[in-house]
Amino acid sequence: MKYYTTIQARQFAEKWLTAWTGNNPELLASFYAEDAFYLDPGIPDGVKGKANLLAYFRKLLANNPDWIWSQIEGIPLEDGFLNKWRAEIPVGSVMLEIVGVCLVQLDDAGKIRRNEVYFDRTKLLAEIAKLKKR
Repeated sequence: MKYYTTIQARQFAEKWLTAWTGNNPELLASFYAEDAFYLDPGIPDGVKGKANLLAYFRKLLANNPDWIWSQIEGIPLEDGFLNKWRAEIPVGSVMLEIVGVCLVQLDDAGKIRRNEVYFDRTKLLAEIAKLKKR
């Protein structure tokens, strides 16, 4: 059992969260183990396995190439950390700032084996709906 320190969590998050920006799903998937489990509000039942995760990341990042993710705080947890994050998400001409958390657990090789993302999507969905009406 390993606990990441706040410093280790920040160092990992600086590289990993940067990979969420720029529509490079292969780079992002490289942070995940072959048998990784991932979920977020868009896929509440989650996906398992790197191939499924990569397919999801390809669609998600293609729709959000300019969002920017950063860590607010890393809180040590068994085999990883709780990542409190901020995302700047452009939706049309509006820039949303969303704060959320995610569970990040890593395997012995330092790859993410479990990543569960939680945040309130109310503002995001409202702005997307406005954009679609235009």
